[in-house]
Order: sequence, then structure tokens, then C-alpha cells
Amino acid sequence: MSNDVNTETATPDNTLPDIGIERIMEMIPHRYPFLLIDKVIDVRLNESAVGVKNITINENFFQGHFPQRPVMPGVLIIEAMAQTAAVLVVGTLGKASEGKLVYFMSVDEARFRKPVGPGDRLELHVTKERSRGNVWKFKALAKVDGTLVAEATYAAMILDN
Repeated sequence: MSNDVNTETATPDNTLPDIGIERIMEMIPHRYPFLLIDKVIDVRLNESAVGVKNITINENFFQGHFPQRPVMPGVLIIEAMAQTAAVLVVGTLGKASEGKLVYFMSVDEARFRKPVGPGDRLELHVTKERSRGNVWKFKALAKVDGTLVAEATYAAMILDN
């Protein structure tokens, strides 16, 4: 796979319009209950993107984590970061990469600073640090109302199904 920017859909400044849930489901293979982003905004191909997850009390993980004080599990915040990055990668590489599986290779420097719960709008700011072949490395910051709630760096491999 090439790391060239997908020129078919990019604007002259290498950005994409906001990506809604229907398009996300075309781009990555995740589905309910594990599709953890609602839309992706501020997409700068081959550079960065912001995923958005609107947290509601209806999330299935709140049934057990924790019913008396609902908190989104940190590992799911990291997964939402990765899904945002996967949309960025597919947007960058183009249609041929749609639906391909992406596997974590590493998660480093994960920090959880504040709990995320019902009513929060989680923004997942992902920035590509580098890519080589089918391996990509990202830095991600998760924010609620502009406040940092979690962060991590991670590497993932995109597989040719």
C-alpha cells in the first residue's frame, strides 16, 4: 500500500468534509456494539482527524461499568481513538483500503485523566506520527469540553484481507 494522499476525494488543501456514521461503516468493518465513533471531523489527509462519540446512558458497557456511577472504560476510549485513526488511514489511502482489518501492534503512554460518562461529547484528536508500508503510528488526545481526559500513542497494522 502507498502512503500517498487520496486525491480522488480530497480538497485542494487535502481535507475531507465531515464523515457521518453511514460513511464510517463503509470505511471500517466495526459494527454495534463495538463501533465507538459517531462521526469524524476536521480530516486532514495523511495528517490528522477528530472523531466524535456522543456518550449516552444507553451505551451497553454502562450496564456493568458501573451502574451506580457510569464510566466509559478507558480501553474503549483507546479503541475509539484507533477507529478514528482507521478512518483517517482509509480516507488517505482511498477506496481500495475500505473495510480492511486493522490490528493494534502497540499501545504506549496511555494516561486516563478524568472519567467520561453519560452526556459527554468525547472528541478524539488523532495525529499521524509516521507510517511505513502498512504500519502506522499515532498520537491521540481524548477531550471533553476541551479538557484532556485521556491520551495514548499506538501503532497499528492494516491487513490486506
